[in-house]
Amino acid sequence: MFLLGTATTFAGAFLAACGSEPDAEIAAADVPVGSATIFDGFIIAQPVEGTYVAYSQTCPHQRSPITEVEGDTVRCTAHNSIFHIADGSVISGPSRDPLYPAKVSQSGGTLNVSK
Repeated sequence: MFLLGTATTFAGAFLAACGSEPDAEIAAADVPVGSATIFDGFIIAQPVEGTYVAYSQTCPHQRSPITEVEGDTVRCTAHNSIFHIADGSVISGPSRDPLYPAKVSQSGGTLNVSK
């Protein structure tokens, strides 16, 4: 019984650790107005001054990383899907789904982003 309980506790802790999503913390001043930055697995955007939105850096098409910011859009170079930073919508490319949203909160001059 002890071994079963220990194994169950270990498995639960292991799954909880694997399932936890990383957080990113970035200075709000590092996110350009009208554009975005890619940081620590997230796309963090400021479509208009003082309004911040965030998305996963993972492309919804085939889960490749989105690696380019071009003004008010981001592009997945794997298959050329392009997304608008304001709402994550698809502009062009093979992706049919918008960017995966992330949570962003501001505390003073710092943004905290999580999935």
